[in-house]
Amino acid sequence: MLDQTFGLPARPGVGYKPQHFSAILADAGPVGWLEIHAENYMGAGGRPLAQLRHLAERFPISVHGVGLSIGGEGRLDAEHLQRLKALCGWLNPASFSEHLAWSTHDGAFLNDLLPLPYTAATLARVADHIDEVQDVLGRRMLLENPSTYIAFAETAMGEVEFLTEIARRTGCGLLLDVNNVYVSGTNQNYDPVGYLDDFPLHLVGEVHLGGHDEDRDDHGRRLLIDSHGAEVVDPVWALYARVIGCAGPKPTLIEWDNDVPDWPVLMAEAARAAAVLEPVT
Repeated sequence: MLDQTFGLPARPGVGYKPQHFSAILADAGPVGWLEIHAENYMGAGGRPLAQLRHLAERFPISVHGVGLSIGGEGRLDAEHLQRLKALCGWLNPASFSEHLAWSTHDGAFLNDLLPLPYTAATLARVADHIDEVQDVLGRRMLLENPSTYIAFAETAMGEVEFLTEIARRTGCGLLLDVNNVYVSGTNQNYDPVGYLDDFPLHLVGEVHLGGHDEDRDDHGRRLLIDSHGAEVVDPVWALYARVIGCAGPKPTLIEWDNDVPDWPVLMAEAARAAAVLEPVT
């Protein structure tokens, strides 16, 4: 039987980085929970696991997977899934999530989260993989909307329709990455507000906010890259405020994985999220 609840508080969280361990314990500020990437903690021991065990005594932990290749054409890696099960078994995280993406092919692992065409065949494959993950872990997972740069000619349904149907078939929840919506909308010339207005916010167990880089494509058009290496920009904050105004308070992660700043900078971003959450709590 699946655990159907998500235990994260409706407060800001941050992606945990070991260089912030002492600072978090000294003053977490508005931060109410922490996220880790599963693949960084699948080893047998050492300082990283010792620190994580200590933090888990003080903070709810969200485990975010980046290596299951939920959208891959082949079967899920059984060994990887068992290692993930072991991690979730001793850590007992408040939430587990993965990406709507693929990163493996013919036994090779690609260091990227690649997009999928939204077709009936892809939907069935992703749903089967999510069913397997939830069965093995014994817990309900969250599936994150991707950041995309291209559209597939064979796509037969919209992304929101695709995600909604996956959740209906599998019983999984959704992780809404607001920066991904802004990045994808800019790159593919659709309105992020319309996307969010259609999104099934009642299925959202966690929200992500992150930074992006800006470039130009070969035709000189604006191109956004989901880099997780900068502050959240004002248009994304505005979209986030719209989501919270419609859905009510949600656990909200400040996602900063590259060019990681000192702890006070992350605390300031978390405080900005708290300022959006507090009026609706």
